[in-house]
Amino acid sequence: MKPRDLENLAQLRRARDLIDREYARPLDVPAMARHALMSPGHFSRQFRAAYGETPYSYLMTRRIERAMALLRGGTSVTDACMEVGCTSLGSFSSRFSELVGESPTAYRAREHGAVTAMPPCVAKVRTRPVRIREAGPAAAA
Repeated sequence: MKPRDLENLAQLRRARDLIDREYARPLDVPAMARHALMSPGHFSRQFRAAYGETPYSYLMTRRIERAMALLRGGTSVTDACMEVGCTSLGSFSSRFSELVGESPTAYRAREHGAVTAMPPCVAKVRTRPVRIREAGPAAAA
């Protein structure tokens, strides 16, 4: 790796850390790019090359992960939607269904006892949303 590549990765990591910390705030690509000291177009291309998804997709995945935890705890779908920074319940529900494979209401109604018995670090990995399109036919079944 060239020194410039390492510098880009450090800048991208700063932006990714911002998303991880501030996922509930209104974040857009220009704001993330400013945090990484890059132009929005360059930032989007570099982020996708480094992490395999767009900055917005990464942000929404973080939001859905947090919403899953809130729903497991009994929070209403509307409250979970607003708490993770989504402003449209319809868009939130569509994205949740796309990533998790079931609606937020169905997810909330399902029993999650096995997850609550796991250490949080294991639960985070086991409950991470997987895009149904990308997971292949086995995950959709």
